[in-house]
Amino acid sequence: MSKYNALWEYIGKSEEQSMKLTFEQIEKISGFPINHSFLKFKKELNGYGWRVEKISMKEKTVIFNKVG
Repeated sequence: MSKYNALWEYIGKSEEQSMKLTFEQIEKISGFPINHSFLKFKKELNGYGWRVEKISMKEKTVIFNKVG
């Protein structure tokens, strides 16, 4: 079980093809602030049919895209 499971499940339930979340939204969903360890865990999202497309440190956002 990953510390990001709540976030992966939230994204996995979306019917959209793409989703953009702010760091603040991710913190609310996951229950803790996003940090550099997110890069290590982001590959887990593939199991939910999604991938991390872009992380913007300037805008403090993450773009997720549905795979396939």
